[in-house]
Amino acid sequence: MLIQSDHIIKWMELVNDQIDRQKDYLTQLDQAIGDGDHGINMNRGFKEVIHKIHQTTYDDIGKLLQDIGMVLLSKVGGASGPLYGTAFIKAGQVLKGKQEITINELGQAFQESVNGIKLRGKSQIGDKTMLDVWEPVTMYIQQNENTLNIRELVSYAREQMENTKELEAKKGRASFLGKRSIGHLDPGAVSSFILFETLCSILLEENLIKK
Repeated sequence: MLIQSDHIIKWMELVNDQIDRQKDYLTQLDQAIGDGDHGINMNRGFKEVIHKIHQTTYDDIGKLLQDIGMVLLSKVGGASGPLYGTAFIKAGQVLKGKQEITINELGQAFQESVNGIKLRGKSQIGDKTMLDVWEPVTMYIQQNENTLNIRELVSYAREQMENTKELEAKKGRASFLGKRSIGHLDPGAVSSFILFETLCSILLEENLIKK
């Protein structure tokens, strides 16, 4: 079975549930090195996403992703809104007109998301941002598309998230702390891990890829 709009909607519902459960944790992470509102902003944004996508019938996966991106762009505050919004909008542009997609096409879409995050955030891998999860996970998907093991992908994504703890922040408010940012997880990397972990749950649950 290929990935269809209904699977993307289930993914967003699961993301919303997880962000809602972990919003206080995300906010605590952000209070340590950032603005202190990441969990609150992400929770508000994904609730708005669910409201939006439940009001419309989607055959076009690209249109669905672009709508998700536009909601995140307008409803999530701080730097996270533009970055997450850009990621989904760019993915949507790649998948425009598609009613179902393969893992290969999903990887291509995420690659455009990564390009968009880099351009929007003027960031690179190692800067202690969400990109430190997005870029390696996207590369992993593209390099292992034919033999992708979902549980290994989740472990790999978690490892990338945890690696941000030892990085010195180069972007955003956290960069003001310099070396004092070392020892803290990046909140955007944690919410990005939630995004990919929930995607993997849907891929397994719906039997969309070899386990």
